[in-house]
Amino acid sequence: MIPLVAPVLPDLPDNCLTRNDWICGKYYETRSAELTDALVQHIGIVLASVGLGLLVAIPLALLARRYRRLEGIIVGTTTAIYTIPSLALFSLLVPVTGLGSRTVLIGLSLYTLTILVRAILDGLKAVPAEVRESALGVGYDARRLLWRVEVPLALPAFMSGLRVATVSSVALTTVGSILDYGGLGTLIVEDSTFRAQVLAGSVLCVALAITLDVVLVLAQRLMTPWSRRARA
Repeated sequence: MIPLVAPVLPDLPDNCLTRNDWICGKYYETRSAELTDALVQHIGIVLASVGLGLLVAIPLALLARRYRRLEGIIVGTTTAIYTIPSLALFSLLVPVTGLGSRTVLIGLSLYTLTILVRAILDGLKAVPAEVRESALGVGYDARRLLWRVEVPLALPAFMSGLRVATVSSVALTTVGSILDYGGLGTLIVEDSTFRAQVLAGSVLCVALAITLDVVLVLAQRLMTPWSRRARA
């Protein structure tokens, strides 16, 4: 009869990784490449989804403004999409687009439409009628009126919507990690018991949202210098 012998486990070094601390400098030293890849993937999907949403939102908003009968349909449809929970929306898209970043990109773009279409419409509607009449009176055609007068005056409302769409996309992109696309969400859901990794993924998400919002605020200040002079 062979005697039972307890297996000999190797002695693990005592450090913050083996102790599973929340704050662990060794984690950042050993996983810096993984963190960088996840952050780059996250930024890429956020910028691509907001950009795609913007490309679709602009013509939709212009159509809604030009043809008032379409306004209710367009605004109502985009609002209805926003009421669908993100997990359910991604699940509905998977049979068509499959697992991966493409599904996350399309899903997030659909969510941005609600915010962007409304922001563009509100901005254009806020342009004073007398300003339009003055521009038409000096010979502006419809295209010049839009791009030279209405769009600049609508920029503050439009940029506010763009900020909300961007920050919300940073948060919703983490949900897309269930589709195995990568990003910071993967760090959080991959092993929820690995404290340093969960904290790193969460902190980077918050830092990214704040950074992108600050960048958009600065861009708005550069594009609308007249608003600063008006406040002064």
